[in-house]
Amino acid sequence: ITKTFRLPAETLKRLEELAQKNNISLNNLIIQCCEYALENLEPGAEDTDICNGSDAESQTGHASSTANI
Repeated sequence: ITKTFRLPAETLKRLEELAQKNNISLNNLIIQCCEYALENLEPGAEDTDICNGSDAESQTGHASSTANI
């Protein structure tokens, strides 16, 4: 599945550097990060706004990245 996400430019830069440092693709790193986050959610966190009302699309300084999952 192909899906597009918007990330803060600094976050994307850090993820790209981490992927390169670990010799894995950015896509693989994003999958690992998402799976880790989902596995480590606090009980009941799926029912709350874990982003504290932040709307990433409305913030400036974002880069767009398309993930093939």
